Amino acid sequence: MIAIVISTFNKDVTDGLLKGCLRALNENGYSDDKVDIHRVAGAFEIPATVKWCILQTKYNCIISLGAVIKGETDHYHYISEAVTNGIMSITLEDKLPNVLFGVLTCQNKELALARSGDDLNQNKGYEVGLAAASRLKS
Repeated sequence: MIAIVISTFNKDVTDGLLKGCLRALNENGYSDDKVDIHRVAGAFEIPATVKWCILQTKYNCIISLGAVIKGETDHYHYISEAVTNGIMSITLEDKLPNVLFGVLTCQNKELALARSGDDLNQNKGYEVGLAAASRLKS
């Protein structure tokens, strides 16, 4: 079973990431009934929900998806660092190799949309979905 923890903030971007991720998983034999989607308000909430998924012990893989886009304040830096460090800490602490980081940290909305759009060569959700499928097959 696969868990996807996805932020709903910057929904147009995260919806594109989720679409790409599910497509990659489906193309590699993981039907939607083998994937649980856990939605959280923002990227800051992703690590806690990833940790909760680990404690459920039913997931072989947990994928985090989100988008932190730089604005006019320092908020971007704090959130980007907190999410990155949170996921890294969980990965090292729990020694679960199949926690994948698919959170975009972009300088502007245009870059985020380019990395979450229909071009699968650029869609980071598709990329992390392929990485998950590859890890689960080995």
